[in-house]
Amino acid sequence: MPEVNIDIGGRTFQVACQTGEEHFLQSAAKLLDNEASVLAEQIGRMPETRMLLMAGLMLADKTAGLEEELRAAEARIEAQTKELTTLKSSPPDKVEVAVIPPQISDSMAEIAARAEALADSIEAKAG
Repeated sequence: MPEVNIDIGGRTFQVACQTGEEHFLQSAAKLLDNEASVLAEQIGRMPETRMLLMAGLMLADKTAGLEEELRAAEARIEAQTKELTTLKSSPPDKVEVAVIPPQISDSMAEIAARAEALADSIEAKAG
């Protein structure tokens, strides 16, 4: 079982781990060291047990927040999946497309005709 030296809060610890898990241990130690460094900047030097406890609690708090966000995201995905399944299983009988009412088309044609008549009148007076 390999032993790995890890640095947390400016202190070095020797920790044993399973063969091949050294990288995971180093990654976890880096997370803990980041929290310990924040504590050291804010509070200053403290006993290592207190530093490790506080850093561990800060990581646990972050983890709990991320787990809550994950649960909410999973719930949204589940709801959207159900809605998609419902929509796929019962497509609409007909699709309504917006149609311009005939009276609007007639009004637009009348306005265009008036504009052309005005343009012709202005051209005749100018020429």
